[in-house]
Amino acid sequence: MKKVVSIMLMVMSLVAICSVAFADTYVRPHVRRDGSFVQGHYRSDRDNNPWNNWSHRGNVNPHTGQRGNRW
Repeated sequence: MKKVVSIMLMVMSLVAICSVAFADTYVRPHVRRDGSFVQGHYRSDRDNNPWNNWSHRGNVNPHTGQRGNRW
């Protein structure tokens, strides 16, 4: 029984790690219409759920280490 529980915990943690690893999108550098330049950067995938975006309070951007500050 303990072996089954430990295997389940390992699988659940692996799934959680993989879901975080693939939850970002690279935005290429570009020039806006007003002429300002935007550096290339990563952003969290769009999924209409504000609670799991890096900018939401309580989350941390894994690429920059910045903490979210939006409610």
